[in-house]
Amino acid sequence: MRKLLTVMLAITILTFTFSHPALAAKPDGQQIFNANCSACHIGGNNVIIANKTLRKEALEKYGMKSLAAIKTQVTHGKNAMPAFGGRLQEDEIEAVANYVLNQAEKGW
Repeated sequence: MRKLLTVMLAITILTFTFSHPALAAKPDGQQIFNANCSACHIGGNNVIIANKTLRKEALEKYGMKSLAAIKTQVTHGKNAMPAFGGRLQEDEIEAVANYVLNQAEKGW
């Protein structure tokens, strides 16, 4: 009986640990950027439209100086930039937007 209770407790703990969203790891903005954005935006640059970089001055000039604006751009895309709303989850988009803003503040 004691073994059965121990096994049941272990199963319950494992189920809760791996299925509870609050315990899930937060997405890593840098990893997401490297996997999805760096081909065009390596080092904060822009290989498609050279003046529309991810540097602080350019983000401000083109109205991309807020988390909301960057999230919208990443989600829906614009011009040559594809939409990532179908590929990335909301929390991943937020993580990559935060990463872009932080890197812009640091000067990439």
